[in-house]
Amino acid sequence: MRYIYCPQCGRKLVERPAGDEGLVPYCEGCEKLWFDTFPSCSIVLVANEFDEIALLRQNYMSDRYTTFVSGYITPGENAEQTAVREVAEEIGINVENLDYAGTYWFEKQGLLMHGFITRVKKQPLVLSSEVDWADWVPAEKVIETIFPDSPGNAAFAIYKKFMGEYFGKK
Repeated sequence: MRYIYCPQCGRKLVERPAGDEGLVPYCEGCEKLWFDTFPSCSIVLVANEFDEIALLRQNYMSDRYTTFVSGYITPGENAEQTAVREVAEEIGINVENLDYAGTYWFEKQGLLMHGFITRVKKQPLVLSSEVDWADWVPAEKVIETIFPDSPGNAAFAIYKKFMGEYFGKK
């Protein structure tokens, strides 16, 4: 989000040089720069010892495609804490270890996604009310239902990483 008015005092902002950042909205009253902000979320590929991946369908996102556990980072959390919390909330699994799988800019939503991969013991998935369907799917079949590869598709990028580095296929 690009600020037009100061979030603290409401004064109209002016452009001010901020070193290498170029012109940045500035409040002359508060004497503060207001850099662009955007939401961040975590997305987690959860795999079990049988090389199955937990896939979810959330109809508010798509009634056609599946995805991985994801959720917005809330103030006070870091990306790893969000990943652990979201996996517990959405599919009822406690995560102990996370491997960082990169960051991805999702232009369509103007959001930064922090990707993770985790391995857990296979167990029943306990769905939250925001998840319409979830199941363990063999890794090689995931490609059949996740959102197709496109710029900013973190799930597809993380899946490719998993298949290449963890599952031994590209």
